[in-house]
Amino acid sequence: MAPSLPARPNLDHLRTQAKELLANLRAGDLTAVQIFIDHLPAARGRTPQQVRDAGFRLADAQSAIARRSGFAAWPSLARHVDQLRAFEGEWTFLSLEVDGTAMPVAMMSASRLLLDGDVFRMESPEATYEGIFTIDVEAEPARIDIEFIEGPEAGHWSYGIYRLDGDDLVLCLGLTGAPRPTAFATHPDSGHALERLHRRSASRPENVQRRPRRSSTAAEAPAASAVVDEAGFDDPMTPLLERLQGEWAPVALVTSGQPLAEMMLPFGTRTVSGRETKVIFGGQIMVHAKMRIDESQVPVAIDYLNVGRGPRSVTLGILDLDGDRVRFCMAAAGAARPGEFSSEAGSGRILSEWRRK
Repeated sequence: MAPSLPARPNLDHLRTQAKELLANLRAGDLTAVQIFIDHLPAARGRTPQQVRDAGFRLADAQSAIARRSGFAAWPSLARHVDQLRAFEGEWTFLSLEVDGTAMPVAMMSASRLLLDGDVFRMESPEATYEGIFTIDVEAEPARIDIEFIEGPEAGHWSYGIYRLDGDDLVLCLGLTGAPRPTAFATHPDSGHALERLHRRSASRPENVQRRPRRSSTAAEAPAASAVVDEAGFDDPMTPLLERLQGEWAPVALVTSGQPLAEMMLPFGTRTVSGRETKVIFGGQIMVHAKMRIDESQVPVAIDYLNVGRGPRSVTLGILDLDGDRVRFCMAAAGAARPGEFSSEAGSGRILSEWRRK
């Protein structure tokens, strides 16, 4: 919504734009005349001279500014800007519920959400997420669309609803690939997360950077997926796959050089059943994939075929099984297979170690 607005829109600045537009129109400026013709219904179909002679007022100029910005009228633009600025500040998590399961409070104590204009940065022990969001205050309930630009969800969208009451914010979001919620609630397999936050500070947060968008609007259809090679993911079990069966507890997890905080490890688990593996942290499924293993390579090559939410895709990695310990190093989506068990900053690789429960 409103792609032409600046990152931190200011209503006073927009009012000034409308006054300048009206002044330019009365001075005979052809650019101003064209803006009225293009965006004000009352000016459509008129000649430039007719537009100049029509006696349009400030309210008309404001309407033209609003429509040029993607809104039906000036009051809608004003509500949008007021609401967007009301989001700003640093927010802490009071509670989190995913698929009907309440997350432990300890998981959220070190997390915070920073909002600056239409830009966000969500910092948590497991990862940092950055991106841009748009809101629709005219919807009931109000809607929010989130584009992840940096972090584990980069390139994905999340669609949700929200309720803002002073320093209290409630978000109900669809996880990657899930539809937008219609109510502030979750249930098993809904693919929804319900978050309750409280504003710690209304000051403009630092280090929240606006990064280039990967797509222009949330409404764009996703690009056609590349052909995925699924051969081998349904082959008979191998001895190594048999040894991986069961439940595993995390010993360490590093994403692009950033270790997962030790306090988060007790909330994680990996299960292997047949060729399928699931990695869950705090009740949220982080990985749901079929596995394909090539034991002829050194180190052993492993491929994940995503069968959870999101596009069907293959991720390349390596593994090392030693008794009741196993290590995985998985490349970023679309990246080449790692040659060693490492995860440097910016690599996009996930290095994890697990012990059998």
